[in-house]
Amino acid sequence: QVQLVESGGGLVQPGGSLRLSCAASGITLDYYVIGWFRQGPGKEREGVSCINSSGARTIYADSVKGRFTISRDNAKNLVYLQMNSVRPDDTGVYYCAAEPRGLGDVCYEFPYRYNFWGQGTQVTVTS
Repeated sequence: QVQLVESGGGLVQPGGSLRLSCAASGITLDYYVIGWFRQGPGKEREGVSCINSSGARTIYADSVKGRFTISRDNAKNLVYLQMNSVRPDDTGVYYCAAEPRGLGDVCYEFPYRYNFWGQGTQVTVTS
C-alpha cells in the first residue's frame, strides 16, 4: 500500500523559509517521479515543482523559480521542498504526489499525471 506523508508546514513570515518533507512508504522511491503541488484558498491545485527518479531532472513553476528547491534522498525514501523567500501568495496546502517513472524518466507538472497523493501540509505566510 502506497503512502505519502507530508510534514514541515506551518506559519512563517514573508521572507522566511520552510522545508517540507514527503515520506514515502510501501514503494521503493527509486522507481518513482515525485511532484509537489499546492492549493491556495479559492484556487485550483497547481504544480510547484517535480523531480525525476534519479534527481537529475527538475521542473519549477515560474512563480517559485530561484526561491524553492526540490531534492530527494532515495535511500531514506524522502523528498524535500526547500522554500526560501516565501511570500503571502505561497500560502496553501502543499501536497506531494508519486507516479512510477516512465520512458525517459521525466517528471510531470500536472496533477492528473500522478496516481498517489499525500494528505497535504498547510503553509501559511503572513506577517
